[in-house]
Amino acid sequence: MVQLHMNNQPFKHAIALTGGIATGKSTVCSLLKLHGFLTIDADTIAHKLLDENSAAIALLFGEQYVANNKVLRKELGKIIFSNEEAKRKLEAFIHPLIKKQIEKEAKIFEEQEKPYFIDIPLFFETMHYPISRSVVVYTPKALEIERLMKRDHISYDEALLKISNQMDIEKKKSLATFVIDNSSTLKHLQQEIENLKEKLL
Repeated sequence: MVQLHMNNQPFKHAIALTGGIATGKSTVCSLLKLHGFLTIDADTIAHKLLDENSAAIALLFGEQYVANNKVLRKELGKIIFSNEEAKRKLEAFIHPLIKKQIEKEAKIFEEQEKPYFIDIPLFFETMHYPISRSVVVYTPKALEIERLMKRDHISYDEALLKISNQMDIEKKKSLATFVIDNSSTLKHLQQEIENLKEKLL
């Protein structure tokens, strides 16, 4: 009789991919895909779920955060990053939905019986996922702030506020199974991915 072990370990082959805001998780994800790894992106899932539940978001936070059945993420972000209660309210609503969708996609990937990545920005902060291995995309905090200011066209103080909503990058680095250093060039980053691939396969 075939034992269905998947129910016991829904994330047996999964590796959590995490880091700080603007440390380059999306770039790393793209490079991992080029190397043939399967990936699940929690942010993409979150954006889709927010829009699918835009009516609930309007009820929770107000009509001004929704237009044409889509959540105005930038506007919603302003209160989420500056108001702890609003942040908790959103997380309590959206995190269970995200987890359900990730589990659904992970179940399909598990059938291949090889490592795959789940990009979870708040992996260490929320600890909702029983995933034993993790990769942290690392850049020093000063560089993280600089990149975030450039990417989102925001001030130093705004960037600092966004980053302070997450666990410190040095702490994440110390908790990681593997670290990908993204503080240099794209060529250096590609080499880091190659090194990681060798360790995994």
